[in-house]
Amino acid sequence: MPRTGHDGNGTKIAFVSDYLPRKCGIATFTHDLCNAVALAGGKKYGIFNIAMNDVPEGYPYPPRVRFEVRQNVQADYRLAAEFLNIQQVSAVCLQHEYGIFGGLCGSHILAMLRRLRRPLVTTLHTVLNEPNDQQHLVLQEIGRLSDRMVVMSEMANSILHEVYDIPLERIVMIPHGIPDVPFVDPNFFKDQFGVEGRKVLLTFGLLSPGKGLEYVVEAMPQIVEKHPEVAYIILGATHPHVKRENGEEYRNGLTRRASELGVADNIIFVNRFVELEELCEYLGAADLYVTPYLHEAQITSGTLAYAMGTGKATVSTPYWYAKEMLADERGRLVPFRDSDAIAREVLDLLDNETELNAMRKRSYNFCRKMTWPKVGQAYLDVFAEATKTWVDRQRVTVAVAESAPTPGKQDELPETDLRHFRVMTDDTGILQHARYSTPDRNHGYCTDDVARGLIVAAMHWDQSEDNSVLPIMQTYLSFLAHAYDEKNGRFLNFMNYDRTWAEMVGSEDSHGRALWGLGMGVALCPYESMIALATQLFQHGLHAVENFSSPRAWAFTIVGIHAYLRRFGGDSDARRIRALLSEKLFQHFVDNMTDDWAWCENTVTYANAKLPHALLMSGKWMGRDDMIDVGKRALQWLLDVQTNDGILSIIGTDGWYTRGGTKAQFDQQPIEAHALVDACIEAYHVTREEHWIDQARKAFLWFLGDNDLRRPLYDFTTGGCRDGLHVDRVNENQGAESVLAWLMSLLLMHDLQMEQTLGQLAADEKVQERPVRKAIKPVGTVISARKEDEVTHSNDQ
Repeated sequence: MPRTGHDGNGTKIAFVSDYLPRKCGIATFTHDLCNAVALAGGKKYGIFNIAMNDVPEGYPYPPRVRFEVRQNVQADYRLAAEFLNIQQVSAVCLQHEYGIFGGLCGSHILAMLRRLRRPLVTTLHTVLNEPNDQQHLVLQEIGRLSDRMVVMSEMANSILHEVYDIPLERIVMIPHGIPDVPFVDPNFFKDQFGVEGRKVLLTFGLLSPGKGLEYVVEAMPQIVEKHPEVAYIILGATHPHVKRENGEEYRNGLTRRASELGVADNIIFVNRFVELEELCEYLGAADLYVTPYLHEAQITSGTLAYAMGTGKATVSTPYWYAKEMLADERGRLVPFRDSDAIAREVLDLLDNETELNAMRKRSYNFCRKMTWPKVGQAYLDVFAEATKTWVDRQRVTVAVAESAPTPGKQDELPETDLRHFRVMTDDTGILQHARYSTPDRNHGYCTDDVARGLIVAAMHWDQSEDNSVLPIMQTYLSFLAHAYDEKNGRFLNFMNYDRTWAEMVGSEDSHGRALWGLGMGVALCPYESMIALATQLFQHGLHAVENFSSPRAWAFTIVGIHAYLRRFGGDSDARRIRALLSEKLFQHFVDNMTDDWAWCENTVTYANAKLPHALLMSGKWMGRDDMIDVGKRALQWLLDVQTNDGILSIIGTDGWYTRGGTKAQFDQQPIEAHALVDACIEAYHVTREEHWIDQARKAFLWFLGDNDLRRPLYDFTTGGCRDGLHVDRVNENQGAESVLAWLMSLLLMHDLQMEQTLGQLAADEKVQERPVRKAIKPVGTVISARKEDEVTHSNDQ
């Protein structure tokens, strides 16, 4: 979403990052860097920002922010690239940190960078020496697309070259900027904070458990025993993401421990995010800075840079950046998680004022090269170098493009739109039916739909970490808990709108779907309390399936077991029941298949592809090639009998398809298209045969108009999905089963697209660097990795 205004009217430079007033260290860094570059460049330069939003409502940004990107909406990244290209900026400066971009390991940013046609300089705030495969691939691709990469430490330089294969000539070392403040006596500022006459220790930055402040608190009794005048100031608000999930648990734990140790009067908590001027005053009042981080893999730290830049003696744990900055007696290093060592070094410095002041001066003098004006000019120099490299690359790009075949236009997936999903959901569950797009209360709810709704909500949260779906997940779990009948170990299915049950026993298929949904909940729910309830219901309902006769109930349960085992892989009872049901399903196919009828029943009815899907899953994880072979054959046969002129023509409900008979063409239902999408993607995962991706896409495009009526089922205006295809028209009602089938298919395709993107990056690792920037090929099911723990990153401001 574009905005108006930027600094100046000259040469344009765009920064891509989060930005103040968002409370994040990188937002602060980018704000200060923009100011520094604008000051160094003067009126010749126009500086503006492309801001990343982690909340839907965004922030009240200053005019410098010209465009906002919703972190988890991939389309916004593509639009941002268009915006930058149209603006014809002279350079784009990306502030990279995995956690501020959407997608697996922040991979959504690639959608922007691959469409960008301007010089790119990337500043790295995280450089991991032992990245997982996805982190490695994403950062390596960013390196390929960047004309220069800026690091803030020598160790980052080495890691970037040795681990990620970035050429040394493209890596530039520019230190973390610091404010240019005078070297002052700490006593000058102490009266402002009520600590005059006291020795002051300081830690500042957004609070989170990885900061290790508990070890300083534990050290305080030893320090206070010898220096009762010491005040330890902990300055900074709790990190917004930590506060959103855990409230003030960490801060409250620190205050409780301080009281238990009898040092509450010596510790001052300042629970707010302070502006630069006030921060410098707090730093000015400190005699000694303490940075007790718990993890080694932190490649830069704005808080340490600022503390040293104001001339503070420092006691720190030996994370990478601290080891580099505090070398040559500019600070003291202590082991991780060692409160005794912290107390020993702090006391030694407090008892040796000559050494403390000498250390202060060494730190201050060392950091003079890091002041923001010098850093701003250094970035301008790098932008000029990057532009020259970019121009040279364009010449090669043109030559390669002229000799290469023209690539076809790639399909772009719609963004996940939960509007109709939310409309259909109330505080009981999800209503079964709709009149057009309006919920129809006459038919109430069913466990079938609630279980699939839980899958949609869990998958969406796993992809986006959109906390707005968490209450919906709780509602669905509550419904399933209420549906479970402890007397017979079965789930009821149909509930009236007045919350009375419409039956005494649910169907076998609805029971299997409940276990499918609960298994996915166990795998993907974010909180232990939700996982615990889903696990309990799953385990209680699992044994009833051993006596079921419905092949679809077996299949739904098998898929749910596989999801459950992603979290609790050692559950021998679940593995036993998986083997039992898989054998039953396999034998059902073997007993009924013939050369011209590759199916397990005499009539092909509904949710058909879920059966070979379950066989493929079990065949892979149980080491049963015979199950895989039968699953592949059955799935391919389903596709063959449901393909007409290259598009999907689903078996209709008006007669189904009986052995020896004619396939009913209508009514076609969305549930079948989804089952095929899911099964084909699983077939690709099991076999790595690329044609299954094409088949998954074919099934998915049924929703978008590649069907017998050439009419879309998905309604872009509501976010819903029409209920099916009749012989002469589309069913305009948009019930729960339809929108759930659409959303599950879309979420699967988004996962597939991400998997294929990362797979292509992995393949590209084996090829020499190519200058042409390619578009992402859309197309996989990867369980999203949690965003990297922020304690390893630089956003500690």
